[in-house]
Amino acid sequence: MALIDSSARKAPAEPMYRSAPHNMEAEQALLGAILINNEAFYRVSDFLNPPHFFEPLHQRLYELVGSLIRAGKVATPVTMKTFLPADLDIAGLNANQYLARLAAEATTVINAGDYGRTIYDLAIRRQLIIVGEDMVNVAFDAPVDFAPQTQIEDAERRLYELAETGRYDGGFQRFADALTNAVDMAAKAYQRDGKLSGIATGLNDLDRMMGGLQPSDLVILAGRPGMGKTALATNLAYNIARAWKGETAPDGRISTVNGGIVGFFSLEMSAEQLATRIISEQTEIPSYKIRRGEIDTRDFDKIVGVSREMEVIPLYIDETGGLSIAQLTARARRLKRQRGLDLLVIDYLQLLSGSSKRASEGRVQEITEITTGLKALAKELKVPVLALSQLSRQVETRDDKRPQLSDLRESGSIEQDADVVMFVFREEYYLKNKEPRTGTEEHVKWQTEMELVHGKAEVIIGKQRHGPTGTVALQFDGHVTRFSDLAQDGHYPART
Repeated sequence: MALIDSSARKAPAEPMYRSAPHNMEAEQALLGAILINNEAFYRVSDFLNPPHFFEPLHQRLYELVGSLIRAGKVATPVTMKTFLPADLDIAGLNANQYLARLAAEATTVINAGDYGRTIYDLAIRRQLIIVGEDMVNVAFDAPVDFAPQTQIEDAERRLYELAETGRYDGGFQRFADALTNAVDMAAKAYQRDGKLSGIATGLNDLDRMMGGLQPSDLVILAGRPGMGKTALATNLAYNIARAWKGETAPDGRISTVNGGIVGFFSLEMSAEQLATRIISEQTEIPSYKIRRGEIDTRDFDKIVGVSREMEVIPLYIDETGGLSIAQLTARARRLKRQRGLDLLVIDYLQLLSGSSKRASEGRVQEITEITTGLKALAKELKVPVLALSQLSRQVETRDDKRPQLSDLRESGSIEQDADVVMFVFREEYYLKNKEPRTGTEEHVKWQTEMELVHGKAEVIIGKQRHGPTGTVALQFDGHVTRFSDLAQDGHYPART
């Protein structure tokens, strides 16, 4: 094998120094147009922010212009100069001269939007360069214990944030901005059917107690096996997806007007099993009959009709088992970027895994990492995250088997990170297993108790940051695994 002659190697090329993408003329033309006609500001203010400008002085001028216009004042070279240092030197021009130059070289109001989009696009490219350079530097200098997968997940997170906002959100925001968002939320709630600030679940009594599922909330739905927590989560997911309506926003994206686009991580059941449950719920045909083929022509026509309706609803199911919290986060970001996302459901929390480091420290630390990650994901995506959770067996040892917050497995982190904790409880489940011998006085008493609780369920809200705690009574049809409002079946007298 011939050795490579080192002398034959090409000498390294001289390093090329390139400035970041920017367009000073576009920035000057846009600022000048705003100074000439403040109406130009409103053509770009919904997507263009001060950090999108390359020149620091232009960032300052754009922020100042926005402050004046929003305050109901006129932004002109005359009004602007009082807010700039008198000794400002810009390529030999003072503040008055530079503002006059901007106004003289202004573009027309009609072109303001095009110049604004040019500035915005160049800002995105600069951010992409920063992300790319960081990826290269980290890959070169990564420590031995730094897994490549961790870098991939971090890069995907940063790219997602860039795709959503055009810049990295973070740091402090003015209280006035938060106040504006709160007032907007109240206005939308007032205008929306049901007067809800969150996403309607389709269960009126539950919505009245919670105000719907709130964006950025981590909602825990817990229960012992057999209580119907998966059935309730499936009911809510389908109700929300079926009610979805969207409209095209000014930037071309589809924004949700009603209902929501739902992502469902089914770590235990297959997508086919979930679909069968939903078909059973909607057709009122028990799922075991569907699986066994014990259906007639009329039943089959019902299934076909419901299936056609289900084909178009925005409900997306991921049936991959054994996901880590990092993998789930990456897939959720991808779903929102590609299809949109208004609600995320996870069935169930204990089937997720954390990082290998946390796993080695014990299950409690691993669950802490998972719940912290889910809460962070809810805030990042600005959607409610509904995570199902198991309860410990200590419930079974009490006479009153209604769950409490202390019954949550690894309850410290789950209870702390959750905004809402709900429990599903059905007295009928426990009472049915205590049937006395037929013909006895105890059996007669048991039958009376069974009639009182038959087909009824309770959703116990044990914690809620935004509202009251309490119990919501629901109707439960076990044959088709469907929850519904209790009052719909006439169990409560009509109010006069």
